[in-house]
Amino acid sequence: MNADRYTYRVTWSEEDGEFVGLCAEFPSLSWLASSQAKALSGIVALVGEVLADMRRHHEQIPEPFSTKQYSGKFQVRIPPERHRALAVQAAESKVSLNRLVNDRLCA
Repeated sequence: MNADRYTYRVTWSEEDGEFVGLCAEFPSLSWLASSQAKALSGIVALVGEVLADMRRHHEQIPEPFSTKQYSGKFQVRIPPERHRALAVQAAESKVSLNRLVNDRLCA
């Protein structure tokens, strides 16, 4: 797996007074730098080093979110009372419960 397939984010860290590069698939890694570009290139390089090390040690490498296949379905456990209330709201709105929850997640 190539380091460039992973999900990166760069944000400002007020605490550190620098930009911090992060990788969603490797939440324990970060890279501080004076610019956004340097933070991004730093975290990508670091992930590349970690991947090489993981390969050398025959460790399982996380699959990038960008290459995972998603079914479009997931289960959420909620209290029965909330389930009932949502079912009533869906019925009153003349939509399926699925549609109601999807619309709320997208709002």
